[in-house]
Amino acid sequence: MKLSARMTIPLAALALVGLTATACAPQTSDTSATKDEKSGTLRVWLFQEVGNKPKEQVVDAAVAAFGKKHEGTEVEIEYIPVETRAQRIKAAFNDPKSAPDLIEYGNTDTAGYVKDGGLADVTEEFNAWDEAKDTDPTAKRSVTVDGKIYGAPLFVGVRALYYRTDVFEELGIEAPTSQTELISTAKKIHKAKPDLYGLAVGGAYTYGAMPFLWANGGELAEESGGTYKAAVNSPAARKGIEAYTSLFGDDNCPAAKCASMGGNATVTAFASGKAAMAIGGDFSHSAVEAGSVKGKYAVVPLPGVTAGSVAPAFAGGNNIGVLRSSSHRTLAVDLLKSLTGKDTQAKLFDAMGFLPTYTDVLADSAKKEPFVEPFVRTLGAGAKFVPASAGWAQIDSSLVLPTMFQEIVSGRKDVATASDEAAKKMDAAFASAS
Repeated sequence: MKLSARMTIPLAALALVGLTATACAPQTSDTSATKDEKSGTLRVWLFQEVGNKPKEQVVDAAVAAFGKKHEGTEVEIEYIPVETRAQRIKAAFNDPKSAPDLIEYGNTDTAGYVKDGGLADVTEEFNAWDEAKDTDPTAKRSVTVDGKIYGAPLFVGVRALYYRTDVFEELGIEAPTSQTELISTAKKIHKAKPDLYGLAVGGAYTYGAMPFLWANGGELAEESGGTYKAAVNSPAARKGIEAYTSLFGDDNCPAAKCASMGGNATVTAFASGKAAMAIGGDFSHSAVEAGSVKGKYAVVPLPGVTAGSVAPAFAGGNNIGVLRSSSHRTLAVDLLKSLTGKDTQAKLFDAMGFLPTYTDVLADSAKKEPFVEPFVRTLGAGAKFVPASAGWAQIDSSLVLPTMFQEIVSGRKDVATASDEAAKKMDAAFASAS
């Protein structure tokens, strides 16, 4: 067997979270394969990471294991920049001759790619795969659309609460155990130390805001009969929005500075010593370790409304899927299993810090690396996912939710008005995708 790997222009950065396309691709023509060849060359597109060599080594090992079972088959791996993936993958869906057999894709792209007709339904093979029975339910939902499975999860990413142990010790306070306590603690810290954000928050940090909405019983949207209707303007959702936006102001994180911040900016503020707390992912660990707060912080699950509860986190991550146009379906599904199987995910955790999507492998990872424990607890408490609609890509790329938060924290609109307007935009996107 021959393995060849090609790499395109390096990435500036890749956030290990669910990734969304810049726009919904138009419905493609039927590109289903008419044959299933049992030999030849399989082409795979994977995302290029910052510091890609460890990932390459793990992938090479998975491909080698696949090759032992399939002599005479070649595998060509290409690492593509995530910034251009939407254009590349859209073109591949429309031109089977240039398309790979498998792709890595952000889990928020699933519904859109299924609508575009690009991903193969592998429900039967996935359900018959022995390892799949241990897949985390939320991770499994990220490859599921209308009850059918379109790939296999590769890794999952969730967020928790990073906090400065030195600041908390100096002020004689403990890590907050409820949402109310989190908000009051943030303001108490900023009052005592005006040079610090109590809790760094961002008006453009959608995935940091969602836990507040979910913890208060709200939802992004409700599904009925296969269609979605926005729910961000429900009473429960508005309560969560009010809780999150209450953190913007001179008593914690001034709106003038924080309204435009996204997730990376809030983590950077924490890592550089400018914030006492931040909502960061397991994937933020290396950045924090490289900052000035190294050795002076700890992580706990983001608290929910009730003391001792955990706020539901967004389950981000990436998946790998087989393209409908692949003329090597059987081989591609076998390679899919090798690239996303338990052995590969355990190695990816060791090499890259990617959280495994299998409950048993995840538990073993937590034993090896203590920093993982709060994120495992967060997953175990019940993470949530975005609506499984192709319309989500449009909602995300149009910045519907960041616009809502920014209008509220700037004082231009109240919660009711801003959430109503966001709901109308979301409903339009859901309707256009149906």
